[in-house]
Amino acid sequence: MTDALIHTTAPRADAAVIWLHGLGADGHDFLPIVPRLGLPPTARIRFVFPHAPRQAVTINTGYRMRAWYDIRSPDLEREVDYAGIARSVALLDGLIEAQRAAGIEARRIVLAGFSQGGVIALHAGLRAGFDGAGVLALSTYLPPAPTLCPRPGLPVFQAHGECDEVVPPAAALAARDWMRAAGCALEWHAWPMGHSLCDAEIDAIGRWLSARLALPG
Repeated sequence: MTDALIHTTAPRADAAVIWLHGLGADGHDFLPIVPRLGLPPTARIRFVFPHAPRQAVTINTGYRMRAWYDIRSPDLEREVDYAGIARSVALLDGLIEAQRAAGIEARRIVLAGFSQGGVIALHAGLRAGFDGAGVLALSTYLPPAPTLCPRPGLPVFQAHGECDEVVPPAAALAARDWMRAAGCALEWHAWPMGHSLCDAEIDAIGRWLSARLALPG
């Protein structure tokens, strides 16, 4: 199982959010956001921030860095590393099972990811067998795959920067339209920002998580 940072908002967690970072970052990247989500003090959530394995990334001249899969072309729809995506989905499955073994019900597990991490969260969550609370897809896109068949009404929070210089907004819109057509209960947001998060987005994520996990105020 991949290494991960763990942050629990209170003892005896009864829900989990597994949050995957983007290319070249690590599990520390989104840890500081937790106190900013505005979650109620009664929330008992275990946040899991895994570190991606280190591997050579083609688009970065083969430099080894933390990555969930290889990026082979600036065009994200070309030469997709589906084998690497599948390996990381398997790692995420292991993290899900670890939370279930620790007593967290599947229906109270949220998958989250930024950029590359969002691709893995979506590929894991948009499967018929995923019975979790939902998926947070942040500044990301969706390489199509035959394994994608989400359960009807799967809650998805998707947000993107209108000025994203890494993942083109058109790729996010294509993912949005695919998920809507597939029957996901999708909440879409776009903000005037680049490849990042903003305060309004963090607030919206906190509200969405509170609703998905039915957290009392």
